Amino acid sequence: MSARPARRRVAVVGTGAIVTGSHLPALAAHADRAELVAAVDVDPERLDAFRAQAPGDVAGYASTDAMLDAVRPDLVLVGTPPSLHREQTVAALKAGAWVLCEKPLCLSLAEYDDIAAAEEASGAYASVIFQHRYGSGAAHARDLIASGELGAPLVAHCQTTWHRDAAYYAVPWRGRWSTEGGGPTMGHGIHQYDLLLHLLGPWAEIRAMASRLVHDTESEDVSTALVRFGSGALATVVNSVLSPEEVSRIRVDCADATVELTHLYGHRNDDWTYTPARHVAPARAAAWRTPGADVPSSHTAQLGAVLDAWDAGARPPGSGQEARATLEFAAALYKAAFTGRPVRAGEIAAGDPFYSAMHGDHPDWAPGEPA
Repeated sequence: MSARPARRRVAVVGTGAIVTGSHLPALAAHADRAELVAAVDVDPERLDAFRAQAPGDVAGYASTDAMLDAVRPDLVLVGTPPSLHREQTVAALKAGAWVLCEKPLCLSLAEYDDIAAAEEASGAYASVIFQHRYGSGAAHARDLIASGELGAPLVAHCQTTWHRDAAYYAVPWRGRWSTEGGGPTMGHGIHQYDLLLHLLGPWAEIRAMASRLVHDTESEDVSTALVRFGSGALATVVNSVLSPEEVSRIRVDCADATVELTHLYGHRNDDWTYTPARHVAPARAAAWRTPGADVPSSHTAQLGAVLDAWDAGARPPGSGQEARATLEFAAALYKAAFTGRPVRAGEIAAGDPFYSAMHGDHPDWAPGEPA
């Protein structure tokens, strides 16, 4: 028998709520394969509180560069505000570490291509947290759709209708293009439409609208899109932070069945339903039931997939073209909404204003000069 791979030495950059609430439990669940050895935060009190909470002897640092020089970790988990992601991810890659970064991985396709170049130069990989792909229910649905067992996908709906109040946007980096990269299209609905892309494959064309209806932000607080997929399937996508009744939902109508997921911030097997078409035999439909093992969508599940890829010497899921395709979808949705014309996959390249920034320097949306 081959020896079990050594435990990976892990560092976290940022010690706020997403790291303490999601990354720490994920590391604990994989303690046999990953060991937290260092943490970075510019706030010394928050860093000290995190180190007291974390298991073992976790070294503390005030900067990412100092930590990378001293620790040389195998894996860096990035949980800082979005505007810092590209710089911190590139630094970790250059130090030879793999990266698992909170969404969005970066603020533009131009920034993504900087990360891709750093990957190529270092041989390390950067993945983005899209944990909804990794639950057992999502894996089961994708297998059924991809195999053709449910018939050809025809119509889909992707809904992220959440609610955020003024206090939420009082946090200085939220709602600003330069620090968050966008509104609910980038910061909230991206989880659901990433899962939609995971289920249905490449998109071909987007038409969209966006608006600021309530919040005093630079970016939108609601967007809607019509999407044509490469398969020919048509979908609607809604991203909102204005909705009193919060729900996350995906529905895919295939030729032989409707598959639907309804949840809020995470799903289990019971959140997925399959409704057979009238012509489908009961015995066939019974085989669509969700798998016996119930793996919730979570950071724990995605971290496990990254560690599995590392052990296998393979590119991790949620990296490379998978990660870029979701970011390109966001850029195309903004371009379609702000220009009022359809956008096709692949058209946003260097030289396009929407390649460098999600607002595309559109006069009605780009941030103005400071007073």
